[in-house]
Amino acid sequence: MTSSTNDFASLGLAQPLLRAIADAGYETPTPVQAQAIPLVLTGRDLRAAAQTGTGKTAGFVLPILQRLALGERRPAPSDKRPRCLILTPTRELAAQVEESVRVYGKHLPLRSLVIFGGVNINPQIQALRGRIDLLVATPGRLLDHVSQRTVDLSGIEILVLDEADRMLDMGFIHDIRKILALLPRERQSLMFSATFPDEIRDLAERFLRSPASVEVARRNAPAELVRQTVHVVARDRKRALLAHLIRQHDWRQVLVFTRTKHGANRLAEQLERDGIAAAAIHGNKSQNARTRALAQFKDGSVPVLVATDIAARGIDIDQLPQVVNYELPNVPEDYVHRIGRTGRAGAEGSAVSLVDGEELKLLAGIERLIARRIERVAVQGYSEAAAATAPGPAADAARRPQRPAPHGQRVPQAPRPQGPRAQRARSAAGARGGALLGGPLESGRRQRSN
Repeated sequence: MTSSTNDFASLGLAQPLLRAIADAGYETPTPVQAQAIPLVLTGRDLRAAAQTGTGKTAGFVLPILQRLALGERRPAPSDKRPRCLILTPTRELAAQVEESVRVYGKHLPLRSLVIFGGVNINPQIQALRGRIDLLVATPGRLLDHVSQRTVDLSGIEILVLDEADRMLDMGFIHDIRKILALLPRERQSLMFSATFPDEIRDLAERFLRSPASVEVARRNAPAELVRQTVHVVARDRKRALLAHLIRQHDWRQVLVFTRTKHGANRLAEQLERDGIAAAAIHGNKSQNARTRALAQFKDGSVPVLVATDIAARGIDIDQLPQVVNYELPNVPEDYVHRIGRTGRAGAEGSAVSLVDGEELKLLAGIERLIARRIERVAVQGYSEAAAATAPGPAADAARRPQRPAPHGQRVPQAPRPQGPRAQRARSAAGARGGALLGGPLESGRRQRSN
């Protein structure tokens, strides 16, 4: 056994798990793993704050597998109830966590299942009739099964809330409370989150019992290995600048963030017309389409993946080199999540933000959160100043006072119609754009799409 494997062994992990870790090619535990694994093995509740890409999934999966397989509690052979429940906010993250369970549990006699919305429920019902030790689920689909009495949660010994802050953002708080009411009071509870806003701290106080705490990064701190830059550019020049940057730097794998699903679709289509292979991933896409787009992005056949914040939450690529904020998020903490997609596992990364005049206030909020000023970089021919002095519609748009446009749409270059009817139409369009950010197909149980 190598000394690096001994690092994992020193955490108290059993031989079957050490073998799986070695098979997966991992050598040294990350800080969150080194701190969380021994605590979870003791049976204590845990509240852990760790940035995306720090290895927190293995930080709870590994000790949970050991507790279920080798712990003192053994269910009767006829007891098919799940013993561990891991709740995640998105389908992609649920699939990713369950894949980790399979990888690390390959040498253990445990069975796992992942359930989420957007796919046929009947195969899930069939699978739940067998023995399931570890269940990974999104809240909406889990409550669908509860309502149909196809799952029994009375045997849960360990509960994990993963990405708890995103659960809150997506409106799952009421679903979480309903699920908590169905679980045994005597259980181990773990909460993992990239950030801990006050609402999440309040939730932790309500359902965790004397928890241990782990925090491996400053609160809401961005990844230190990510180079962050800002290009200030007119809104109607963003797409051209993005295409220019992709070609100029020969980016082979870049994750681009938009605020809305509509905006993601439109940008991907425009890039395709520019001769740049791109795909969009968001809550309105079928699960098969999302899985296919992600696979093509990972294997390099599609170099550009355009995503909304929620859909990107489950994207796990060890060495993603480039992230672009095509539009800044409305919530500053989401910027931290976005740039956390790159600069992972000790690798360097780059995060570029394309910021128009209407987004400067959002940029200021982000800089206050991360306690630093992000470097501004001018690109010849594309900067806001260049656009203001260039001839043609772009110059007119840059000189003209800008009104907020529906997220994901280009600012019209022609003068806007005036009057009450036009104002009502613009208000309705803005409401539709706002609804898309946290709409029923991406958040909450309203349409059970998770």
